[in-house]
Amino acid sequence: MAVVNSVLVERLFLAQKDALQRYFIRRVRRRSDAEELAQEVYLRLLRVADAEALRNPEGYLYAIAANLIKEHAAQHYIRRNCVALEDAGFAEALSEGPSYPDLVDTAQRAKRLREVLQQLPAKCQAAVIMRHWHGLSYEEIAQKLGISVNMVKKYLVSALAHCRRRMGHLR
Repeated sequence: MAVVNSVLVERLFLAQKDALQRYFIRRVRRRSDAEELAQEVYLRLLRVADAEALRNPEGYLYAIAANLIKEHAAQHYIRRNCVALEDAGFAEALSEGPSYPDLVDTAQRAKRLREVLQQLPAKCQAAVIMRHWHGLSYEEIAQKLGISVNMVKKYLVSALAHCRRRMGHLR
């Protein structure tokens, strides 16, 4: 039975080899990868217990190929986007991050800024939030608040001066 399987698989593979390699080349773009993937299809076909029982051997062959494409894409993504813990630059990259005292200082400054902003008049506070958090233009802010563009500018200048005065002692 194993001899019959290997003969059937070999015939199927030889009949589909060129088409299979073209299929892989279109998807992985590298001939060497396409050849390796085609060989893997052959090896997986050899593992089939009863190749004669396959209703659609070509369909099965391309199902294996499609799964290999997905596996190849996942491995490629991991190679490109993940860092091995053993890499020399990994420890260095970690040490470049902010230290705990820096994070605490940043958190304290952010909390203080929120407190300072809450001291502003409502429209002035809204102008700052729309400009710096939502990225709206002066014209958009003016329209939403029902004020002139010049008033938006005055609110923002006033808010900046207020924040500088109140946040100055934190440095």
